[in-house]
Amino acid sequence: MAPALWRACNGLMAAFFALAALVQVVYTIPAVLTLLVGLNPEVTGNVIWKSISAIHILFCTVWAVGLASYLLHRTQQNILHEEEGRNPVGGRIQLAIAIVITLFPFISWVYIYINKEMRSSWPTHCKTVI
Repeated sequence: MAPALWRACNGLMAAFFALAALVQVVYTIPAVLTLLVGLNPEVTGNVIWKSISAIHILFCTVWAVGLASYLLHRTQQNILHEEEGRNPVGGRIQLAIAIVITLFPFISWVYIYINKEMRSSWPTHCKTVI
């Protein structure tokens, strides 16, 4: 049962990244990497997969440091108005954490989308999203 749940988590995250890739193309890379892991977990041992993953993580880290610097120097009153605002444990606990992390973006998106009060404070460019 656990391998099927792991694959389902990877499939859902691949779908989430694919949806995000419709807005920003850079999410295509994690969408493909996650989909490959969902289809064949042993792909993580492949040199090409490791290289692409490492390069993407490096790029994301550099980008995150740049965004953090930007936010520290030019923060507004409400950080959510900024575009950027958006130890090993046992097997079962790790799987439960993975499921929660997988479902969190979907649950958050639904909550924010149906919460009219929260939507009213969105910047104009965010009001035309899906």
